[in-house]
Amino acid sequence: MPHLTIEYSPGLAARADVAALCRAASAAMVAAGIFPLAGIRVRAHCADHVVLADGLPGNDFAALTLAVGAGRSPEALRAAGDAIFAAAQRALAGPLATQYFALSLEIRVIDPGLSWKDTPIHARLPGQS
Repeated sequence: MPHLTIEYSPGLAARADVAALCRAASAAMVAAGIFPLAGIRVRAHCADHVVLADGLPGNDFAALTLAVGAGRSPEALRAAGDAIFAAAQRALAGPLATQYFALSLEIRVIDPGLSWKDTPIHARLPGQS
């Protein structure tokens, strides 16, 4: 259950390729080697209304949140997070070169007792990580 959600400001789509960001993040998740391929999801959502920092209309952001199931060591998650963040930095190098952009990544570990799933994709992709 490694699901990466990317929330971004409306102006970012004009400054960066959000689809390429998704592909880069997904590739980094696969390369990390700790997530089952069948569980990887990367989705991006534009925030309709945004006020960021000092409120200038040119301010943009991308906030990445990775939700993962329990059972991975903090060290493994940190290494995966470093790789995903680096991939995002490369994909967003243009906006990051300005003083009008904010990038963040947070990893959340989900309590298995509070998580429900029904995912037949796993039967189609058994043993792939």
